[in-house]
Order: sequence, then C-alpha cells, then structure tokens
Amino acid sequence: MAQNHSFDIVSEIDFQEADNAVNQALKEIHQRYDLKDSNTELELNKKDKLITMNTKDDYSRKSSIDILETKFIRRNISIKALNFNEPEAASGGRLKQIINLQSGISKENAKIITKMIKDSKLKVNAQIQDEQVRVTAPKIDDLQAVITLVKQAELDFPTQFVNMK
Repeated sequence: MAQNHSFDIVSEIDFQEADNAVNQALKEIHQRYDLKDSNTELELNKKDKLITMNTKDDYSRKSSIDILETKFIRRNISIKALNFNEPEAASGGRLKQIINLQSGISKENAKIITKMIKDSKLKVNAQIQDEQVRVTAPKIDDLQAVITLVKQAELDFPTQFVNMK
C-alpha cells in the first residue's frame, strides 16, 4: 500500500521574537527626536495575543506603527499577523490602539484554504484540525504544489508549513 505524505498549514507567531520586536521598537521610538516626547508605550500581552499602544497623537501613532512593522519584518514575523483595531481616545487627550496578533487559523480562513485546495483539482486531501489545516497526498509533488498554491494566494494572514512527513 502506498504511503501517504502530509504536512500542516499553520499560522503561528514566535512570541519571543514578537517580544524582542516590541522592545526594539520602543527603544527606537524613545531615541527618535520627533517621537521622544510622545511618551509612547507598547505592551505585548502574550496570553491575550495583543499589543497595546498608548501615545500622544496620530503622528506618533503612525510613526510608531511603521517602526513596529519594520522590527517585525526584521525578525521574520509577517506583518499580516498584525490586526489593527481603530485607535481610541485615552486619558489626557492621548491615543490608544490595540493590535491583535493573529495566531492560529480561524475557521473561516481554514475554509478559504481548503476550498482553494479543492478547486485546484490536485489529488490531495485537506482537512481542518483545530487551528490548522492538514494536507495529505500519495505524491510529495502534489504537496509541493499545494505549498506553492497557498504561498502565491493573496491571503490576508500569514501561513507556515510544518510537520512534513
């Protein structure tokens, strides 16, 4: 009997790297001449998978986001993992913004992936398991084709491919 090969499509964040990125961003924000007086705070909450930003005004908010995104990219964390909520007023006329970190593939996103794989007519089987999608196939070439397909798709969340067997 031919052996099936498989891998999992996941959407994960290395929270240690995210923590490093947040700390580096804060350091740069506090050193930058135009942002020094903004008293910007960035706080990573690993348990709730979010970053809270508190800053002086919209200029410092946008500049701080640019810096944060740059630090994420440098640490090989896709900025697609950052989901920005609307900024809201905070005490003292300041701005607060919550940035959710996407970790795990939601049911809706998993359905998008499995439908895309089905529509490709490749001889593979894709099934949703918790917050990931397991893909199995008799031929490793078909699995490679699925990886290429998913990488080329314009998904609005990051994906990684793990547990290749």
